[in-house]
Amino acid sequence: MYMKEAIVSNQVGLHARPATFFIQKANEYKSSIWVERDERRVNAKSLLGVLSLGIVKGTSINLIADGVDEKEAVEGLIELLNSNFDE
Repeated sequence: MYMKEAIVSNQVGLHARPATFFIQKANEYKSSIWVERDERRVNAKSLLGVLSLGIVKGTSINLIADGVDEKEAVEGLIELLNSNFDE
């Protein structure tokens, strides 16, 4: 298992379009991936799950992956978050 904290810095957080890009990226990996905010953990490959966390700009989240490409999955998703989805 590999875990890392990230701060969501794009204007709208993980809503609608950015959440869709996030989930598409998560689905590129074989590992199980979760997004954790406060005490809630959801599947990073589920649009409804990610949207249900209500992640806005400045929110701190944990990305957790478990599987053959866990480190690459977490680092790839953090890279996407840091790119601000090319806003």
